Amino acid sequence: MAKINELREKRAKIWEQAKAFLDSHRNETGILSAEDTAAYEKMEKDIVDLGHEIERQQKADDLERELNLPTSTPLVSKPDNVNRESKTGTASEKYNKAFWNQMRNRSTQEVRNILSEGVDSEGGFLVPETFENTLVQALDEELVIRQLAHTFTTASNAHKIPVVATRGKAMWTEENGAITDSDTSFGQKTIGAHKLCALIKVSEELLNDSAFDLESYFNQEFARRIGEAEEEAFVIGDGSAKPYGIFDDSEGGEVGVTAASTVTITADELIDLYYSLKAPYRKNGVWLLNDSTVNSIRKLKDSNGQYLWQPSIKDGETDTLLGKPVYTSSSIANAASGTKPIAFGDLSYYWIGDRQGVTFKRLNELYAANGQVGFLATKRVDARLIVPEAVKILKMKGTVSTGG
Repeated sequence: MAKINELREKRAKIWEQAKAFLDSHRNETGILSAEDTAAYEKMEKDIVDLGHEIERQQKADDLERELNLPTSTPLVSKPDNVNRESKTGTASEKYNKAFWNQMRNRSTQEVRNILSEGVDSEGGFLVPETFENTLVQALDEELVIRQLAHTFTTASNAHKIPVVATRGKAMWTEENGAITDSDTSFGQKTIGAHKLCALIKVSEELLNDSAFDLESYFNQEFARRIGEAEEEAFVIGDGSAKPYGIFDDSEGGEVGVTAASTVTITADELIDLYYSLKAPYRKNGVWLLNDSTVNSIRKLKDSNGQYLWQPSIKDGETDTLLGKPVYTSSSIANAASGTKPIAFGDLSYYWIGDRQGVTFKRLNELYAANGQVGFLATKRVDARLIVPEAVKILKMKGTVSTGG
């Protein structure tokens, strides 16, 4: 924690120096000399590098806290996790042990009988509750969108959500005058269950090595692979065998501003995007963009000469743009002709539906010729923006689209 705070303070100090440098070294036309540009870009690179170091340190601290957690935390609920002996409703300790024995192929008849308590419809063994919860936490740390969105668990392939399409209005009328109908109309959004798979191959030698922490490896590697695939879909997914993303043309956020340039974003355009979002959504509004775009808008000022972007100083805070938190994702497009590099809105209206749990299958024969064993993780998830007006998009001049 102390290390992170130290890095944040150092980054903020360099940013203040960079702002002062810009203000003092611009010539009458507002342009830096080649030498001054190189000096500023060096400070800018230091700011970006420190930001990445802060992220790495935060992940390291989170991982250390995770590894220091007690290993005897009670297990709960699925899969059919009633303790047969105590009847307490907690997960079976035998199931958890049997699951990892099965992954290492140390199966006995007793193990298989225990595992039969938690078999999904496609024959895979449901992940024990402790491992599944850890995996979900890892996804939350890796994914920007999942942290900000509304997530829920669905029990069916089609979770229907009623949405108000148009609102009724009150009206003034003369005494005894005719009253015009103004009813509220309702629409409907559907959250399905798209299938996401990740395959890992492990050598038989490594698998049989009792010193190899199979659970920890699966936790980290499956979280990374599933997390990257989900993040990309939540950002630019087109709904074809995957969720609709926030930047999708047909089901994503509404275009609030179209930039005058194909590659350059101005301060006025960011301010226009901010105010294109209705005030109730602005209260919880956040910015979504990639690191390259943050880098290009860091020098922009408002009409009062104040920088739009401000670095975070305190632990737990994010950088801000026009006073609102900034979140970055590598899945978001760069500023180029026709792309959508920036979104601003309330992402609690982006709903993510997780169905069932994560399931595993051990593939003994498929890679046996190579001396490997395959492990297949499967989860079902869907997502979409329930209220498109809750997110506004900045689109660059041009005709090429990044979403849909």
